[in-house]
Amino acid sequence: MCTNYAAARRDYLFKHFGIEPPDSPWRDEVYKDYPAPIIRRVGGATRADVATFGIVPRKHIPPGVRPFDTMNARSETVGEKRSFSGAWKKQQLCLIPAEAFYEPNYESGKAVRWRIGMADGAPFAIAGLWREWIELEGPALSFTMLTVNSAEHSLMNRFHKPGDEKRSVVILPRTTYGDWLACRSSDEARSFLSLYPAEDMRAEEFAAPLRTSKNPK
Repeated sequence: MCTNYAAARRDYLFKHFGIEPPDSPWRDEVYKDYPAPIIRRVGGATRADVATFGIVPRKHIPPGVRPFDTMNARSETVGEKRSFSGAWKKQQLCLIPAEAFYEPNYESGKAVRWRIGMADGAPFAIAGLWREWIELEGPALSFTMLTVNSAEHSLMNRFHKPGDEKRSVVILPRTTYGDWLACRSSDEARSFLSLYPAEDMRAEEFAAPLRTSKNPK
């Protein structure tokens, strides 16, 4: 389960993804309900927009309902869970531009934060879903990351608490970005939901920065 990642910088959106960055700013470190860029296809055009991390923002959880997290959607049940099924059935797919994501490693006996990214240090895209909310200020977007079981992955099976299921976000190969956004069916989209080769990834211990306001300056 990924609940914190490093969003791609503005210059990378153009250099790596070929997309003009959105006007709204975002922070390098993204947590629940923080704004961050996503890339999606709307009306036949591919564009970047700022959305909040977690497809059901905390402010949209009904009063009296215990808060729950929607930063990650399990690929096995994404079409069944109420929080995600609408976006999945409508094929509201997106790319989540990232430079790294963070997971806890317990091999030392306690949780140690690790940074995970590409072996060559390049930015990459995580497969995601987006949805739109109508708010007082106008339409707003939110997103979630799709995940798969990683028990057999030589790198991603090193993370999360002992005894917990091993999960990994879906990293999309660069050559598939356009095809992912163009998917027209759930079956087609599922064909992209697989683990990224461990030999093309890099992971290392990485101390957490001081937490700041979710609203970038």
